[in-house]
Amino acid sequence: MTAAWPALVTLLTVALLMTTMFMVGSARRRFGIHAPATTGHPDFERVFRAQMNTQEATLMFLPCLWLAALHWNAYWAGYIGLAWVAGRFWYAFGYARAAAKRSAGFGIAFLANVVLFGAAAWGLLAPLF
Repeated sequence: MTAAWPALVTLLTVALLMTTMFMVGSARRRFGIHAPATTGHPDFERVFRAQMNTQEATLMFLPCLWLAALHWNAYWAGYIGLAWVAGRFWYAFGYARAAAKRSAGFGIAFLANVVLFGAAAWGLLAPLF
């Protein structure tokens, strides 16, 4: 197994989290929302929710990515992980523009995570039976 693809996806996931963090900081300045406030302007709130939702999704994604890589196939887990990262970038930038523009990115990332979860479960459970 080569961990290069899942490792690259993990690095890109960190870049995604950093990007959403900077988006929130920029939105705070643009709309005059001072920490620790998380409400005040709908455009800021969308950017903030995109960041929080991405962090929440990352907590589920990374274990699925690495379990699928270790117990199923690292190459395919990495490629499916790339789809997740692309979907989450699409989600974050779409949500920042308008709430209705987040759906496609969410769908891609959700589907990728379901596939990784299934692959990890298969890889872990199949040898037991």
